[in-house]
Amino acid sequence: MTQDKESIANTLRVAFMVCLVCAVVVSASAVGLRPLQLDNFMEYRQINVLQAAGLYEPGMNVRQAFEGVERRFVDIETGEYVEQPDDYDQRRAARDPELSRPVSPDPASIRRQARVAEVFLARDDDGEVRRIILPVHGYGLWSTMYGFLALEPDANTIAGIGFFEHGETPGLGGEIDNPRWQENWQGKKLFDEDGEVALRVVKGSVGEGTPDADYRVDGLSGATLTANGVNNLVRFWMGEMGFRPYLERARAEYGGGDALDNGAF
Repeated sequence: MTQDKESIANTLRVAFMVCLVCAVVVSASAVGLRPLQLDNFMEYRQINVLQAAGLYEPGMNVRQAFEGVERRFVDIETGEYVEQPDDYDQRRAARDPELSRPVSPDPASIRRQARVAEVFLARDDDGEVRRIILPVHGYGLWSTMYGFLALEPDANTIAGIGFFEHGETPGLGGEIDNPRWQENWQGKKLFDEDGEVALRVVKGSVGEGTPDADYRVDGLSGATLTANGVNNLVRFWMGEMGFRPYLERARAEYGGGDALDNGAF
């Protein structure tokens, strides 16, 4: 009997049963926790949208605050609103050849771009749009940086920016998470009088005497490549291959201006 218990066959049976029990426990936990994980992820995204728009306050009811934010979908090429299912995932779509397109030129180093992008419209109590929040991403020094850029209704003045996922060096490129640096973006302009993307993160600080100060943001000390990555993603996503067609329409619809027939904001 003892020899049977210590046999290779019995050892394999016991190992199999232990593995089976562990697999069942892990699978059950994963399935059971999935709804909670999705809820937490959804709330995390909502917080980041609100933070970029300057509408988040610690301790606020995020779900309730987000009721004033409308999620829409935009055809990148035309800038027009389109319909998509609620579970549409822009990052997943960018990996699907049928739902995306290759990017060339590719200053943000994203390789492929979803043909449909999500945008968020924060409205006031009267239903008027007060913020246009756009998802942006691009490669920095070590990683792809994912964030949101929020604009005023004129589709040109920056209301805020925030990055919610990246792997940049802590204390250097990681300073893109620093609220004090992000505050430097508020009130800056994206487009110059010729309609070109003029906003740039520069080396050093931006003072009153800095040329084109309305289009300049303080640099990140010791993190030139991360700053270049931020510049590249802004130039791409605010350009013709990005949200530019949509911003022309948004300016006319929400900002009280005309679409850019003359190419200038």
